[in-house]
Amino acid sequence: MSVKIRLARKGRKKKAYYHIVVADSRAPRDGRFIEKLGIYNPITNPATIELDFESTLDWLQKGAQPTETCRAILSYKGVLMKKHLMEGVKKGAFNEEEAEKRFQLWLKEKDTKIEAKKAGIEKSQEDEKNIKLEAEKEINEARAAELAKRRSDLAAEADAAAKAAAVQAEAAIAEVEGKTKEVAPEIEAAVAEEAEKVDPSTDSETDKTEKAEKPVEVKVSASAEATADEEKVEPSTGSGTEKTEEAKKPVEEKVSASAEATADKEKVEKKEEKPAEEPKEKKK
Repeated sequence: MSVKIRLARKGRKKKAYYHIVVADSRAPRDGRFIEKLGIYNPITNPATIELDFESTLDWLQKGAQPTETCRAILSYKGVLMKKHLMEGVKKGAFNEEEAEKRFQLWLKEKDTKIEAKKAGIEKSQEDEKNIKLEAEKEINEARAAELAKRRSDLAAEADAAAKAAAVQAEAAIAEVEGKTKEVAPEIEAAVAEEAEKVDPSTDSETDKTEKAEKPVEVKVSASAEATADEEKVEPSTGSGTEKTEEAKKPVEEKVSASAEATADKEKVEKKEEKPAEEPKEKKK
């Protein structure tokens, strides 16, 4: 029966890690194993390796054959170097103290190389991070500059629009004022004409009463003048009573004439009213 040191896959898809195991060569890859020696995780940078050094060296000395990947892992951790030095001690090339001294010197050199590699990886990661930050900073600055430019352009457009609106308002006000100044004399003239054309019937009541009293006074004065003229024409031989009786006659004639006219009107109205009453009598 051949024994191998190999890897057994664990983990999920695209996130695999491995167990370093000692198993029969006839067993399936992820099947039964004899002993678990450590863990190998290739996802991290550098890869994470946890290994039981003494147990692995013992299995190598017993004749277990590692696979290619496990051989690289064992060489990285110094297990194969330790096995080589122990074989030299068995052959008598040097003693165990010399072998241990050489192994410690090799481990020291290996640790320095590993630390340098880790430092290089960290530095490269930091540089990459700084480059990304600088690129992002430049992008942000460009965006800020573009935004400031847009804001300034918008502010300038708003100022221009406000100035244009103010100019238009001033022009409109000036135009209105000019039109009012041009129209004012015409309005005043029209108002004056309308005032001249006002109907005299719109006078106050006192004016109306005064105008209504004027014809009466005129008639009275006219009658007085007429009587004065008659007195001048008549001879001075008549007595005073006769004169007054003669003056009263025309007035009495006028009164009798007006009474006769009113009587005639009443007769006419009565005649007009009688035909409206006749149909009622026929119906009865």
